[in-house]
Amino acid sequence: MKLKNLIVIFLVGMLGGIASFGIISIFEEDFKNETSNNKIATDKNMQFTGNRTKTILNGDLDFTKIAPKATEAVVHVKSKYESDYNPYAFLFGDYLDEMPMMEASGSGVIITADGYIVTNNHVVEKATELKVILNDKRSFDAKIIGRDPATDLALLKIEETDLPILEFGNSDDLKVGEWVLAIGNPFNLTSTVTAGIVSAKARNISILKKRYAIESFIQTDAAVNPGNSGGALINIDGRLVGINTAIASSTGSFAGYSFAIPVSIVSKIIADLMEYGTVQRALLGVQVTELTTELAEKNNIDNLEGVYVAELTKGGAAEESGIETGDVILKIGEAIINEVPALLEKIGQYRPGDEIVVTVKRDEKIKEIKVILHNQDGGTEIVTTERVDVLGAIFENITEEEMEKMEIKNGVKVVEVGSGKLKMAGVKEGFVITSINDTKINQVEDVERVINKIRGGVYIEGVYPNGTVAYYAFGLK
Repeated sequence: MKLKNLIVIFLVGMLGGIASFGIISIFEEDFKNETSNNKIATDKNMQFTGNRTKTILNGDLDFTKIAPKATEAVVHVKSKYESDYNPYAFLFGDYLDEMPMMEASGSGVIITADGYIVTNNHVVEKATELKVILNDKRSFDAKIIGRDPATDLALLKIEETDLPILEFGNSDDLKVGEWVLAIGNPFNLTSTVTAGIVSAKARNISILKKRYAIESFIQTDAAVNPGNSGGALINIDGRLVGINTAIASSTGSFAGYSFAIPVSIVSKIIADLMEYGTVQRALLGVQVTELTTELAEKNNIDNLEGVYVAELTKGGAAEESGIETGDVILKIGEAIINEVPALLEKIGQYRPGDEIVVTVKRDEKIKEIKVILHNQDGGTEIVTTERVDVLGAIFENITEEEMEKMEIKNGVKVVEVGSGKLKMAGVKEGFVITSINDTKINQVEDVERVINKIRGGVYIEGVYPNGTVAYYAFGLK
């Protein structure tokens, strides 16, 4: 074996033992714009199917009926992506004109008969080539319709009809101690089914380091491993209740606990990506914290029910509606709120402009307050993002708050970098473009307007969220 190969294998082996909370990924590593006649959800009005039943055989739980049917709707997702570094450079000074290609593997769930598939964002986010292999071994090229790093979800599409699907269950109805099955492709072992129980709900494991991140995982002890990401968590009625996403492990392999995104979040995110191409993020405009004994005593609160409103966003939905600092939020609609992740999960099921009822306790009195949720720009309208194909990227208008924080007066944020000129130039997600060829950029549409007028070189100025000013130059041909 060549020296280079031996060294690379040794380095990869060393890296394998570093993870603690890990997104389920071997090298599992996202890709807009079609709608389906077979829509899977209606966001906050999602239709949950069927009544709760028990599958029993000879007095014992029997999974033999639901496992084969559910397995048909779980797919193997394989991708190729360009590595971010040359593994030989620091050893041999052997720099390459093109970075080496890597392969990744994960799972996905078919949710419409005409080929829409939900998976994890981290399974596909860097993909330049994407294939989906069905349980019957048929293989299809797939494209990314949209993705949402804040929830680690992505929507794929393959061109096929009459596909088996998994119906959505109701993750809100899941009980701790209830049996569930995890289905996916761990270690490239296709169509693997494991069983366990729900061991906790509304878990935040601080793994999604993104703005507006929602972590309210279903925790189970069903065995999942690298390759299970994006696969199905189903209840004993055979309905989808979660998308398997992460494990708690010191080795990178299953060590007793796994975490799934509840379908209450999945349905909303996927419906938004189908309809709008981007997630409609509803904001309540509060900073909340868990109630502790010390906090309750300090503020004369008689019990630890609910979550404490520590701060309000100026001009936000909560402040406009009359919620005050020091209030304790007890319910959103009819949903009881006792943890911060539960609040984030519930708000995450709505869109800007939706009216909700927030039940709060103030001075030992219970109040019901109607709140109209805002978007990230502080309004109540549906938000749009646009793709400028010539640059291979998706852009988003920047908020006044972000501009103030970054000390700039204009700009448009790069929220996704796909294959194209920006990626080739080295632009990273989060970069805010302030000007192109000395023309100020104020709105997303300005990018396309300016680029379409350029016939030669492109010179981009901007700034990253950490304050780093950057300049990029490239040709359009």
